[in-house]
Parts: sequence; C-alpha cells; structure tokens
Amino acid sequence: MTKIAVIGAGYVGLSMAVLLARDNEVALVDIDRDKVDRINSKVSPIADEELQLYLHAHAPGLSATTDMERACRDADFIVVAVPTNYDADTGNFDTSIVESVIENALRVNPSAAFVIKSTVPVGFTKSMRDRLGYGGILFSPEFLREGRALYDNLHPSRIIVGTDGDGSAARSGEFAALLKNGAVKNDVEVLLVDSTEAEAIKLFSNTYLAMRVSFFNELDSYAEHHGLDARNIIDGVCLDPRIGGHYNNPSFGYGGYCLPKDTKQLLTDFSDVPNSIITAVVESNRVRKGFIADRIMEKDPRLVGVYRLAMKKGSDNFRQSSILGVIKRLNAMGVKTLIFEPAIEEGTLFDSVVTNDLEEFKRVCDVIIANRRHDELGDVQGKVYTRDLYGAD
Repeated sequence: MTKIAVIGAGYVGLSMAVLLARDNEVALVDIDRDKVDRINSKVSPIADEELQLYLHAHAPGLSATTDMERACRDADFIVVAVPTNYDADTGNFDTSIVESVIENALRVNPSAAFVIKSTVPVGFTKSMRDRLGYGGILFSPEFLREGRALYDNLHPSRIIVGTDGDGSAARSGEFAALLKNGAVKNDVEVLLVDSTEAEAIKLFSNTYLAMRVSFFNELDSYAEHHGLDARNIIDGVCLDPRIGGHYNNPSFGYGGYCLPKDTKQLLTDFSDVPNSIITAVVESNRVRKGFIADRIMEKDPRLVGVYRLAMKKGSDNFRQSSILGVIKRLNAMGVKTLIFEPAIEEGTLFDSVVTNDLEEFKRVCDVIIANRRHDELGDVQGKVYTRDLYGAD
C-alpha cells in the first residue's frame, strides 16, 4: 500500500486525499484544527455532495492531522495542494507557501516524490528543482469544479503528470496510475509530459474556459443592449457542433478561485511574447462587470439586494466571485446594497450589510441581483435581475 501525504485540505487537497484513500494510506495535513477534526469525524468541511458521501463511507485509508512532519516522514508521495493567490503588485502567483512546504518536507523526507497540485507559474517546478538540487518534484494539474471536485477526480477528463527532473517517467507514471486506479471512470487518457508543459496546460486550459465565458457574456451584452433575445442567438450559435451547447450560460463574469488568477498569471507569462487574445480575456471580464453595474443603475434602484455570493449552485466558496466586483462598482456609484448570504455571519462586507433573513431581504429590496436563478426568489421575480438564461452553471 502506497503511503501518501497531502498538504492542504482545501477543495483540491481534500478531494485528492479522499480519492487516493480509497486504496492507499493517506495523511491529510492542514493548519486548521477544526477542519482536521471534522474530517476525522467523517464530516466534509466543504460543500460537495460526493465528498461527504465518500468521506463517510469510501475513504478507509484517510486520516487528517496538523502535524506535517509526522505525515511526511514515511510518505512515498507528498502532494502539495496549498493556496497560490495572485499578487496584483508582482503580477504573479504567491508561491511562498508551496516553497516552504517542499523545503520543510524535504528535510524530513529527502527521498519522497513531491507532486505539486497548486497552480503555479510556467517554469516554477523546474526552478524549484534547480534551487533545491532535487529532481523528484513533479507537477500535476487539477481540473476541478468547486462543489464537484471529488466527482471530477472520480470522472477525470484526463490525467496529466509532469516528469521528473531527469526526464524519467517512472515516478510520474506511478502517480498517474494512483489517480487512474482511484477513478471510477474507465479509459481515462493519461499524458506524461515535461513539468513545464504540464504547467502551461493548466493555465491555457483555464484561460480557454475564461475566453468561452467571456465570449458568451459579450454576446449577451450585445443582445441586451439592442433589445434582442440572447437565448435565441446563443441557441442558434451553439447548434453548430464545432461550438456545442455547453459552457454557454451568461453570467456576471467569470469568477471562482481559479479563472481570474490563472488568466492574469498567464498574461504575465506572456510578457515577452506578442499576444492579444490573452489580454482581451482579462479585460473582457472587467468590462462585463461594469456593463452589469450600469444596467442595474438604469433601474434607478433605492436598495439593491445581492442574492448569494457564490458563483455556482451547490458551492459555499465565493473567493473572486464576479458578483463581488459588481457590488464594489454599485457601492462606488453611491447605491446601497444588502447581501443575503447564509454562508457567512451577519455583519458588513464591502460597506454592504449582510443578512441571513431571506423574507426581510426580499421585502426591503426593490432590485435583487442574482448570478444564478433560484427557486427561493420565485415569488419576487419582478425584482430579480440576472443573466442566467439556462438555469445552469
């Protein structure tokens, strides 16, 4: 049985740990004691239906701890899934936590294979190998949706693992086999490439998705500006099988933890390469949020209600949610906003009052904005402004 340490119990690390713990001994490390205790009690600290089910009944090899040194000491693989937030001042991901984890774990276990699951700049893995003089650092991109992270690990679109520093596919192939064995989907495509190429695959994949979101959002902006039915246009466009009827539902902009920061990082990586599309994708998201705020202002609102902050149904994560950008713009225009968000305590956020009282929220707001429709707003549809045309993420 392979021994694995997973560092970081966010949605990437937790779903990875649960997947691997189906057939292996996995120690999941996090600094949050409450989160560790909940995981050991078989309760998912993250809103994810499959995670809760599998954590409770299908991850016999999993244990959680705050002791990274103990978890890493005898591990064959150390999976690094810690945050790499985008630093607007430097124009790059902040990789300091990843670097610290690898440096500290390497002192404890100088023979383990490290697998970086955190998203990093192109070339980061090679730079870490060169700096530490250790070739056993791999990069394996994740392609997970918030709220469906374990499902996407169980049914992967592909498994990609970067090779060792010497170009060997031995350890990368072994780790790819662990992921494939944990999946329930058959015939998963496995691609072993150079780690720098694997890093590029991650950023270009997410930027393509952001580009597709931006395209349909701009189509929707055009249709709304000219009084056209955006759904009719989208349906007609997407009947072309080369385009397809997926990932085409307009929104207030692309958001979530990955797309905003990954597109900006890729743009930075393009600093010495001529480009126009990557720049346009990043700019399009800013323009879309401004367009949405302007459309709301045309309604001359007295109090704008903001229904939920998460980008997707079934998720409790609203980091970098596009609706946050809309709120900031409305506040800057002098419009009062009231946020209904039961996932956080009542108080204030971005100069907006936060309430958990849905009925009062619906009563006092004259305009309610919602990135995605919900049955809870069915009795106040006349107040609701959304660009959700299909009732899907």
